[in-house]
Amino acid sequence: MFDFDATLPLMAVQFLLLAAVLNAVFYKPLSKAIDDRSEYIRTNEVEARERLAKAEALAKQYEEQLAVARREAQSVIVAAQEDAKKIAAQKNSEAVAEVQARLEQTRKEIDEQKQAAMTSLEQEVDALSRQILEKLLGPSLVNR
Repeated sequence: MFDFDATLPLMAVQFLLLAAVLNAVFYKPLSKAIDDRSEYIRTNEVEARERLAKAEALAKQYEEQLAVARREAQSVIVAAQEDAKKIAAQKNSEAVAEVQARLEQTRKEIDEQKQAAMTSLEQEVDALSRQILEKLLGPSLVNR
């Protein structure tokens, strides 16, 4: 059935030679390129994870700083509002005191004007009553 002459071993040698040449020329460089690419991907993946962890840590740190800044800003706002209320209350009390002082001064002026008017009115009433008496009784009886 089969004729085993020199062709079979020659074909075997050719096959092995082809396998060796393909291995040396094609498979090893291809395998090396695949291994290098896998190593590159693993390295980038590790670096990416490290960068992600670092970015998350920085984000957390910035959020904490932002929270602290917000609390400080809120406390500054509250302090400023309290100061504004104190200043407003002080200005209000000063205004009330000034109004009361002016009111008191105005009352005194009104009382003085009232006294002056009453004195002037009393003098006029005395003068008018003398004139009336003089006209009624005569000038000689009134001056006694």
